[in-house]
Amino acid sequence: MTTRAMFRRALLVMCALGTCVSTGAGHGHHHGHAHTHSPHTGGPSLGSSENPIAMTPSGPIRGSMMQTRRGRAFEAYRGIRYAEPPVGKLRFQPPKMIEKYEGVVDATQEGPACPLPAPPGYYLDEDCLRINVYTPSHKSKELLPVVFYIHAGGFYAFSGRGDVAGPHYLLDRDIVLVTINYRLGTLGFLSTGDALAPGNNGFKDQVAALRWVRRNIAAFGGDPDLVTITGCSAGSISVMLHMISPMSKGLFHRGISMSGSPTIPGPTPTDLLPQARRQAELVGCPTSPNREMVDCLKTKPWKELGDSLNGFYEFGFDPVAIWWPVIEPDVGQERFLAIEPSVAIREGRMHAVPHIISQTTDEFFWKAFTILNNQTLLDGMNKEWEQIAPISLQVPREGAASKVNRLRQEYFGNKMLSNDTATAKALGYLYGDAIISFPVHRMANLMCRHSPHPVYYYEFAYVGNHSHYEDPVTNKPTGAAHHDDLIYLFSLRYRYPDVSAAGPDADVVDKMTAIWYTFAKTGDPNAYVGLDLPELSGLHWPAMTPDKRNYLRIDRTLSIRSNLKEDRLKVWEELYPTTY
Repeated sequence: MTTRAMFRRALLVMCALGTCVSTGAGHGHHHGHAHTHSPHTGGPSLGSSENPIAMTPSGPIRGSMMQTRRGRAFEAYRGIRYAEPPVGKLRFQPPKMIEKYEGVVDATQEGPACPLPAPPGYYLDEDCLRINVYTPSHKSKELLPVVFYIHAGGFYAFSGRGDVAGPHYLLDRDIVLVTINYRLGTLGFLSTGDALAPGNNGFKDQVAALRWVRRNIAAFGGDPDLVTITGCSAGSISVMLHMISPMSKGLFHRGISMSGSPTIPGPTPTDLLPQARRQAELVGCPTSPNREMVDCLKTKPWKELGDSLNGFYEFGFDPVAIWWPVIEPDVGQERFLAIEPSVAIREGRMHAVPHIISQTTDEFFWKAFTILNNQTLLDGMNKEWEQIAPISLQVPREGAASKVNRLRQEYFGNKMLSNDTATAKALGYLYGDAIISFPVHRMANLMCRHSPHPVYYYEFAYVGNHSHYEDPVTNKPTGAAHHDDLIYLFSLRYRYPDVSAAGPDADVVDKMTAIWYTFAKTGDPNAYVGLDLPELSGLHWPAMTPDKRNYLRIDRTLSIRSNLKEDRLKVWEELYPTTY
């Protein structure tokens, strides 16, 4: 198989997870990046209308001008290092924040994505701890709410770059948007359960970026006391963990968690040794003792580590989740996570904030097709259900047989899986419920009971011109897939044309950006009166409570429903009970 064919195969898997990386094909987004330019040196020190300069406490930063989809001019400061390059001796170490820059920082071009599988020519580098700031003006008369976006990608793909997290919709609102990179895969999440690699460095990168925002964002017109952390999928898991982590306290004031939750059916691991050893095998390092393994991994080229993703799958492209947060051992380091997330929520050991939690209608429904359209995978799932289901459904493998057999009964009536519409629907529900819907349901139900702040729940049900899963025959969307709400919040130019200024898709962009703006500014999505937001006219979105589990259904219209997917999730509550 050619490199490009392998990449496209991986891309198919990663796309609907929201973990696509740009192919750069047909979109005109190869920016001719030479990997030798330094984003922090050279050039004149005075700003101009084309190249504004923000005078931050860390030093002057030169940006460039861009335009929103409605033609509004805004300032973009891209590719800024927020921490020292995590290379050499700093590989597998917590991030080392940059307090002061030497000279004027040139932030006029995109920085690299962190190492991940990508086609030739896509700008990657291990020196990837970069932050992007987009603002209507760094000279705003009043400081604006800050939206801090943590990208998706299963902790092994995607980035905060403009082709996959573009600012062209949100900057039609009066907000400052921040997007970031954090280390991915083994480079970000190596965890041996000891002092060699306690884990969670990718999350510590996010904390460093939040601390950078706290220090510098006022210079871009952003209010450091009005920061909304947002994220989808892996980013959504991150948002909830920041409410629990002692490292993140005081760095944000609201949260939006889209389609991802750390409150999973099994316990949070204390190490990722199996992944570390698998990585060692894939690149020819010893798998024990830990010191020899880690020392060897430190010597491997970053590209070799980034390109090894396919070697971690166990069945087809399962499991979706490979790297994960860990409860860190206390070996004298600053610990990002020291307690089971569900316990932290239940015991109120968190710094909760007003919180929007969401999922899409169909989530991972498309995963069914990768099984049903491959006879080998289909036969394997039928014959070895008790071994394969725990891998694919991401449930604890010990003692799983009776539980996955019960799920088989509930979803398929114990029928054999076959390549037909009924199986596709049932298997699509099962994948979506296992990976996203049940953990998100659990988080929403825990938070609405134990957070001192309101929790607003929504279901994204709109099916527009594009989707992260489009039928290969018709090229049309067939459901509201995992990540599809991002299409109406960010320009995703690596894959989709910008949403036009009029039509049903445009109306959804207006609604979604209006909800984010209202919530970022006030902490209450109903507080749009006086903000001149006709697109939300008539919206009354009640907070979720244990007795009234209301949610907002976002489609062509906005409506209030109750008990999201609870009929299907009842069996999950029985099999994986918890105390709410």
